Amino acid sequence: MTMTIHVDIVSAEQEIFSGLAEMVFAPAELGEVGISPRHAPFISSLKPGEVRVKVNDKESHPFYVSGGILEVQPHLVTVLADTAIRAKDIDEAAALDAKAKAEEALADKSGKIDYATAQAQLLQAMMQLQTIERLRKRGS
Repeated sequence: MTMTIHVDIVSAEQEIFSGLAEMVFAPAELGEVGISPRHAPFISSLKPGEVRVKVNDKESHPFYVSGGILEVQPHLVTVLADTAIRAKDIDEAAALDAKAKAEEALADKSGKIDYATAQAQLLQAMMQLQTIERLRKRGS
């Protein structure tokens, strides 16, 4: 019998996923982490990127998170995301547009923009596009 861990992914707007999984992969502040059942407890900030819930060898669910908090307990993983979107629901055109606008803002040398905000927007758009690309490669 395969061991599982309960996973909850929640954003400010709604619960995105709740169920059992064999593994969870997440973009923790210091790098990607893989969490299996009975993992040692810890808490970490999340960077923008993909959270992947591996239900079994045939089924996994990818999500984009814009950041947030990851809490791990031996039998529970909780992702409290600022924003969470199922990878298949990401609007690629909007992400490409946001990336272009952020790049344009960063190229503006007039000093009239907030560079930190533009950099954050660029990172989020790039991570959304990367999540879409990973989804395509997996053939999901």
